[in-house]
Amino acid sequence: MSTSLWDQLEPLLARVEKPARYIGCEDGAIEPEYTDGVVSWLLTYPDTYEIGLPNQGLQILYEILNERNDAVAERSYAPWTDLEAEMREHNLPLFSVDTHRPARDFDVIAFNLSSELVYTNVLNCIDLAGVPIRAEDRDHTHPIVGAGGHATFNPEPMAAFFDWVGLGDGEEIVGDVTAVVKAWKDSGSTDREEVLREMSKIQGVYVPSMYTPSFEEGVTDTPKLVAMTPRFSDVPEVVEKRTVADLADWPYPKNQLVPLTEVVHDRLSVEVFRGCTRGCRFCQAGMITRPVRERPAEQVRQMIQDGVRRTGYDEVALTSLSTADFSGIVDVVKATIDDEEMGCGDVSVSLPSLRVDAFTVDIAAELQRGRRSGLTFAPEAGTWRMRQVINKLITEEDLYASVEGAFSQGWRRVKLYFLTGLPTETDEDTLGIAELGRKCVEIGRKYTNAASVTVSVGGFVPKPFTPFQWFGQNTIEELNRKIYLLRDEVKKTKGLQMKWHDPKATFVEGMLTRGDRRLGPVIEQVWREGGTFQEWSEHFDVEKWDQAMADAGLPIEFFTYRHREEDEVFPWDHLNAGLHKDFLWHDWRDALNEVGLEDCRWTPCYDCGACTGYGIEHVVASATPPAGGSQGTGQDLARGHEVPVDLLARPSLSTA
Repeated sequence: MSTSLWDQLEPLLARVEKPARYIGCEDGAIEPEYTDGVVSWLLTYPDTYEIGLPNQGLQILYEILNERNDAVAERSYAPWTDLEAEMREHNLPLFSVDTHRPARDFDVIAFNLSSELVYTNVLNCIDLAGVPIRAEDRDHTHPIVGAGGHATFNPEPMAAFFDWVGLGDGEEIVGDVTAVVKAWKDSGSTDREEVLREMSKIQGVYVPSMYTPSFEEGVTDTPKLVAMTPRFSDVPEVVEKRTVADLADWPYPKNQLVPLTEVVHDRLSVEVFRGCTRGCRFCQAGMITRPVRERPAEQVRQMIQDGVRRTGYDEVALTSLSTADFSGIVDVVKATIDDEEMGCGDVSVSLPSLRVDAFTVDIAAELQRGRRSGLTFAPEAGTWRMRQVINKLITEEDLYASVEGAFSQGWRRVKLYFLTGLPTETDEDTLGIAELGRKCVEIGRKYTNAASVTVSVGGFVPKPFTPFQWFGQNTIEELNRKIYLLRDEVKKTKGLQMKWHDPKATFVEGMLTRGDRRLGPVIEQVWREGGTFQEWSEHFDVEKWDQAMADAGLPIEFFTYRHREEDEVFPWDHLNAGLHKDFLWHDWRDALNEVGLEDCRWTPCYDCGACTGYGIEHVVASATPPAGGSQGTGQDLARGHEVPVDLLARPSLSTA
């Protein structure tokens, strides 16, 4: 490996806004030992340091790779525009924050993709590394460039730029990739296709260059995709995602990084389980991470105790897609807050992902002993009819009981999160959002004159591997109309505020999430014209995307707004997230018929396909369902039932 670039970087840091983003030196950082034959990884988050540092996935793989005797790993993050300008002026390449080594000198550069709007940042990081942005232009002297994360479940728009993509859980994938790359390096081969062909045989690894797309022939307008065909007989026709069966085998991160500067989610995070079977039809994460796999409660308690003592954090976040569904949640929360049992001192607990119908009085009582802030409930839709369509089976009574419980126990601020642009949505459904908000304000005023309710609205984007993948997304104009209709109604209620996500950003996300390889030149053009940090409102520029689509001769209607047909071949059909396509289609038809499905953790199997590879018919929960039934009901705290809350991470693009 080459020497550090620190001497060249340090003089530039006085000229940038937040120099602490680039110095590393975190508590828990690993000093890698480079020995002959090791495979070096640069794990890169294509957003700013303060966004990327807390990412658990990157931290987990960072530790796992550095524990191996055949690998080392360092980290990098997208430099903000001020440092990028300095780097380009002074010919300083992308570097790791651990030892400030040049990115190009690593064997593997792997990106974590949490959303489609970071795609141009990925290209910028590859270019800053001094590596050709297109995979076909790289040779044996260049790093092997890959990616993982939820946004890679349709990697086709980025197929031209990635050598490989990891699907599903990465803990085992990175070990297998390391072994293949090491064998290739040790052989002395200079044939890059050779190593990529071997990587394509790893379960959970997709190599785009090993597949050829075919499109309709004789079509005068935009032809549809008809097939993705492997180029070689030993390359799998369908790439299966990788699933870690037992989280107990992977108690990571063991040494969470503690930064020197402020970052988002600056707290100890412990994952309690993966997967979700609630079946919300809009939720890609809940579909692609099945089946549910719980971490043993005792292991969770031990990870919390060790983490708090080592890091000094006084806040613990228990993470999952629906944390209150964790079988041992009450005991874990109690043990964490109770310093006599846990030995942690004054520690508060946050549950960043809770369903409205799963939060119990026991959890609420324990959380009150920690710091109290605003709560976010996510009913997602304004009417019961719409919630049946999206399978978010929460009644108005559930929500009002939850809000009452929160205000009665001393909370003063409540946020309600909704989606608009959902399938079959009417203006009555849209205005129902304001009505729910108005009634929540009334409830809050019974307990405090300072009651505040904020309605936050995001535009719906149909995602791959969900029942809504066939739906034609609402146009920018229609989303704006619905938002302004709702905004005018919200203004009528004192104490009720509204925020919304930019419909233009919703449009771009929707175009990319269901696009195919023809969008590669569009992404490249937007990047070449300076379109980085598109997930940041101050940098987002929809005109760049419109122009790039026009220059490529690609109609926006085709990729974003049209409904798909039942037998249409999707760009991701040669990838398998564990779900049968016919299950998703039937769930789509149930949505149109306003038929809800109960959580399959408590009911007979729906045969979605997620559990098939485990040799059992159905992965069931290890505890009884929440009080109130399979979907639960929210009730008043004083009545000793559920007080739900939904704290979900949301996109950063918003308008007050």
